Amino acid sequence: MDLHLELAPGEGRRDGLERALRDAVRDGRLAAGERLPATRRLAEELGVSRNTVKAAYDQLVAEGYFTARQGSGTRVAELASPGAGAVETAARVRAPKFDLRPGSPDVGAFPAAAWLRALRRAVATAPSLAYDYGDPRGRIELRTALSGYLGRARGVIAPPERIVVTSGYVQGLALLTRVLDEDGGFGMEDPGLPFHREVVRRNGGTVVPVPVDERGAVADGLGDAAAVVVTPAHQYPTGVTLHPERRRALTDWARARGALIVEDDYDGEFRYDRQPVGALQGMAPGCVVYLGTASKTLGPALRLGWMVLPPALVDAVVDAKLHSDHHTETLGQLALAELIDSHAYDRHVRACRLRYRRRRDLLVERIAGRPGVRGVRGIAAGLHALVEVDDEAEVLARARVEGLAVGALGEHWHGEGDQDRRGPVQGLVVGYGTPRERVYPEAVEVLGRVLGGA
Repeated sequence: MDLHLELAPGEGRRDGLERALRDAVRDGRLAAGERLPATRRLAEELGVSRNTVKAAYDQLVAEGYFTARQGSGTRVAELASPGAGAVETAARVRAPKFDLRPGSPDVGAFPAAAWLRALRRAVATAPSLAYDYGDPRGRIELRTALSGYLGRARGVIAPPERIVVTSGYVQGLALLTRVLDEDGGFGMEDPGLPFHREVVRRNGGTVVPVPVDERGAVADGLGDAAAVVVTPAHQYPTGVTLHPERRRALTDWARARGALIVEDDYDGEFRYDRQPVGALQGMAPGCVVYLGTASKTLGPALRLGWMVLPPALVDAVVDAKLHSDHHTETLGQLALAELIDSHAYDRHVRACRLRYRRRRDLLVERIAGRPGVRGVRGIAAGLHALVEVDDEAEVLARARVEGLAVGALGEHWHGEGDQDRRGPVQGLVVGYGTPRERVYPEAVEVLGRVLGGA
């Protein structure tokens, strides 16, 4: 290993080396368990004698900074940092025993073997230029693969030249906020995800609440908004599907005003009780920006998303992407393209669809009819359900006692400063993607007890 040490001039060589090594450990530049360079090599690099280095190592072993064992060399010892125990204890307290919060898939089901095969094939065939700075729009291999997949699986009209690969949905939303004329603001569903509202605000946009009822987003109050962000396939968090009449009303509004619809298709692949609802973008590709992501199908850690843009927006968004992070990392793009082209991605999505349907069925079976449960909504698709309850605060308090984490509908309503407020409906937003298979049944059993007050 290379080791950067600064020896102060005028200080004895051994004393200076001991101090430099001691400071490197205290500052965290040398981590616990790190192996130190051999004495001969470090002596050559620093221009000191080997005996000086050996004496410094021996002194720090005596002080407890280093450990030395025959055959494994000299390593940095584990040091107890002040307050570390309290921090670790607090982290354990914060971690729920059972996690039914919405927003994440079962990352334990990540297709590691298929991904590794795809990555190997992609790297083996990638041109050398794939490792250089790339096109802000993303690799042509992935944009071409997405063009075919989105067309056949989601009904999206997606020529490769109108696709921009992003580092997840949030970057896509941020880029659009910077590019669009903010006059009139961004319509965002109420209830909706507070984090996404904050993304719009922090990138210079103004948020306009758009009511959501049992038929989806209501377009009547949009007025002169520059854009509206909707989740048509499975509204978050209520789970309703945008009604065909509302789809027509939204597209009519966008065409008449010259405005934009931003379609967040975050879990559109997961439909259980009938054929998947096609993307809104297929109805009006000239006024809809389609945003998709691999976060719910594969895993959020990949940071891979995509935008399908109307022709008039492509250049502006590409320029904003260029000056944001130049381009999304390349190897993941190549691997995902290979996964899609080989249809391994389709197979994985189908397997997940069956798994999540079983989980949904178990959830409904265990909680339907419980005292205080008014209904379970949004279960035809997606990775979460809305469980309407009589008293949200009381149920959440019981959940905390049981070590159960769930989402609260009250966190999603728009309000002054976006502080939590009580909306017309109270409920829990229950995710069934996060827990591992062996933990999920017990988590649902605990939720049933919490809802029943037992």
